[in-house]
Amino acid sequence: MATERELNKRIKSIKNISQVTSALAAVSASKASRAQKQVEATRDYAGKAFEILHNLAAQPDTTHPLLTVRETVKNVGLILISGDRGLCGAYNTNIIQRTEVFIRALNAPVQVVAVGRKGRDLMIRRGYNVVATFENRDTPSILDITPIAKIVMEDYLSGKVDQVFVAYTDFINLINRRPTVKQLLPLKPLDFAGMAVAEYVQHVDFEAASLRTYTYEPHPEVLLDTIVPRFTQLQIYQSILEALASEYSARMVAMNNATDNAGELIDVLTLDRNKARQASITSEILDIVGGAESLRK
Repeated sequence: MATERELNKRIKSIKNISQVTSALAAVSASKASRAQKQVEATRDYAGKAFEILHNLAAQPDTTHPLLTVRETVKNVGLILISGDRGLCGAYNTNIIQRTEVFIRALNAPVQVVAVGRKGRDLMIRRGYNVVATFENRDTPSILDITPIAKIVMEDYLSGKVDQVFVAYTDFINLINRRPTVKQLLPLKPLDFAGMAVAEYVQHVDFEAASLRTYTYEPHPEVLLDTIVPRFTQLQIYQSILEALASEYSARMVAMNNATDNAGELIDVLTLDRNKARQASITSEILDIVGGAESLRK
C-alpha cells in the first residue's frame, strides 16, 4: 500500500487537474451555447437556399460550370473539418475514421483540404494528399470561408477534381453528434444508387426541392452566376458552424466526465489515505505498547 505522503501528493495532483477540467467544461459550455445559437440561426437559411438553388438548376436551359456533372470521375476533392485541439473525447477520432472509410470506398484519388490541425496532422501522417490546410476560428465569418471555397471551386472548374465532398460532424444537440459526408460539387444532385460510397453520403430530398414553384427575376441563368458561388461558400460555412458546435459540446461533455471521475478517484484515494493513516497510528501504538512491556520485564 502507498504511504500517506504519497497518497496526499496524488490527491493534491488530481484536485489540481479537476480544477482545470472544471474550468474547461465551463468555458466549453459557454462556447457550445453560443455556437448552437449560431447554427440554429443559419440552418433554416442554408436549407432554403439549398432548395432554391436546386429548383434553379432544374429549370430548362439553365447551365453553370459548378452544376455540370462529369461523366468520368478521375479525381475527388474532400474538405475535412476537424478540431485544432484535443480534450474533446472521440470527436476528432470519429470524423477522421468516417473520412478514411469514405476515402477507401472511392474508386478515385483524393486530395484533401484540411480545416483543423488534428485532421491535417493525421492525414499527412497516414500519407494522404493534403493540398491545403486551415485553422479553425472560434467565431468564423463568411469571409473566413472564402479562401477554402476559392480553392475547391478553382480546382473543380479547372478539372483538377471532378467531385468535391465535405466531411464534418453534424450537430444534433449538446449530447449527440453525427459524423457526416456531404456532396458539395457539383451542386446538381448525383445519383449515388449502387455506388460504393452511397451509405456514407448524406441523403437530401432533391426531388421535392425541384418541384416547388418560384418566380425568378432576372432570368435563372443570370441568377445562377451569382448564387452558385455564394451558395458553395454558404454550404462550407454551415458545415464549419456545425462542426464547431459539435466540438465545443463534445469538449464540455468530456471535461464534465473527467471532473466527475476525478471526484470519484479523490474519494477512493482519501479512503486509502485514511486507512494508511490508521495503519500508521496502529503501528505506532503497538511499538509504544511493546516498548512499555519490555521495560516492565
